[in-house]
Amino acid sequence: MDLRACLLNCTLKPSPAASSTDAMLGLFREGLTSQGVTVGDTLRIVDHRVAPGVSHDEGGGDEWPSIEEQILAAQILVFGTPIWVGHPASTAQRVVERLDAFISETDDRGQMPTADRVALVAVVGNEDGAHHVGAELYQALADVGFTIPANGQAYWVGPAMGSTDFQDLDEVPDKVRSTASTAVANGVHLARLLAGEAPIRPWAGAGRSDSHVASRQASPPMSLLKYAWTSAPVSSHSPSRSATRQSLRPV
Repeated sequence: MDLRACLLNCTLKPSPAASSTDAMLGLFREGLTSQGVTVGDTLRIVDHRVAPGVSHDEGGGDEWPSIEEQILAAQILVFGTPIWVGHPASTAQRVVERLDAFISETDDRGQMPTADRVALVAVVGNEDGAHHVGAELYQALADVGFTIPANGQAYWVGPAMGSTDFQDLDEVPDKVRSTASTAVANGVHLARLLAGEAPIRPWAGAGRSDSHVASRQASPPMSLLKYAWTSAPVSSHSPSRSATRQSLRPV
């Protein structure tokens, strides 16, 4: 199936200000496009009225419902944030809180609306904290149903107390570019596997009927190898002792 990606920019800078997070997301956009993934416009959260709360719609002109719709319309979410005081930006925290609405909404299989969707993380900042920020977002995104691939994060951090931002660099460091490429490759690979196992389907909320589930397009489930415990002798430093090694092998 054709894959689609949604890019979220949680910078604190409203448009049209330049954003280092946007520059990092540009690497992901480039990689996703090269792999045949359709990438929509980057959503800069601070440009939208996203009300505080943990529901799908907080009312009063809340613009989160349209953002949520675009997230669910994609198979890959790229969550971009700068580092502030060692943590994700406050806008990123607000997005996580709004995604929390999915936790209490599961279908008849016990899965959240975000099931079968992959999340990647893009981080920029100065000094340190990229791994900590990634860990926070990995946990939060997994809690609300996204699947996180191996090496699913790319980041750049400048020197301590420095004044240079990622967007100010004359060239993107090779390591940053290669890490972003790896994150994209793993994310796309995982998204395609998930799409083959259980295609993305529209979300109709909790209490979906059996007829709705039956009507979605389904592919045959992927075959699973069967394994059995086997034992094999291993050498021992002591001639008077014998040992065996147990391992799982396909049968």
